[in-house]
Amino acid sequence: MTTTPSARAVSQYATTTGNLTARIALHSYGTNPQGWFAWLGERLPLTGDVLEVGAGTGELWRRVGRRGRLTLTDFSPAMCARLREVPGARVLRCDATYLPIRAGVADAVIANSMLYHLDDPDAALREFARVLRPGGRLAVAVNGRDHLAELNTLGQVIGRPDLAVRFHDRNDVTAEATPARVAAHFDDVTVERYPDELVVPAAEPILAYVASMIGPLTAAQEAAARAAIQARIDAEGVFRVRKHTVLISAARGSR
Repeated sequence: MTTTPSARAVSQYATTTGNLTARIALHSYGTNPQGWFAWLGERLPLTGDVLEVGAGTGELWRRVGRRGRLTLTDFSPAMCARLREVPGARVLRCDATYLPIRAGVADAVIANSMLYHLDDPDAALREFARVLRPGGRLAVAVNGRDHLAELNTLGQVIGRPDLAVRFHDRNDVTAEATPARVAAHFDDVTVERYPDELVVPAAEPILAYVASMIGPLTAAQEAAARAAIQARIDAEGVFRVRKHTVLISAARGSR
């Protein structure tokens, strides 16, 4: 069934944090000894007035210390309920393309793995530029077109090709294309790739990921997926999954 990125996001996140939690859990099998949040925290601008847009469950702020005033936003009531557990954070439920924040007041804007959920990512980038002060910093994390490719192949195994649906087909939010989009609104754009792959020793975390993407599996689907996963583990010792995530950093200029 054809749907928009925003409609998909509503179905995935509006009433539950469980889908996102299952996906974060899978990434605990990464081979980089410095986990994503720790790696990201070393590169984020964390002083002054910091705004994270599409903050999800707030997991970043459970892993990373901060030294500034923190505002967290998300469109999802379920996510905002979790965000209110982050000590000292101001939480706003809003659309990323219409932030209820005055122009030029943020020292930093963070958008971690969320632009691909938007029907109009450029509208969000314009909004990020609006709320940043001149010289303020932007940090955007996005994935490459080959990110988690091995997991997507399981969709064919269970008769659910929609598992492999990538919204970059509709909004082109990818590691390959997004730096140029950011450069249309910001200065001093740099890109750094997070070096990692997943090495998963058992089927259960992968099955949980698949269910988080497409809903509960039937008994037949689970059996087929488990057999395919186990065959890979038997052959290689683990189920390996490629990751391709980059951090795009930029500055708000005077334009």
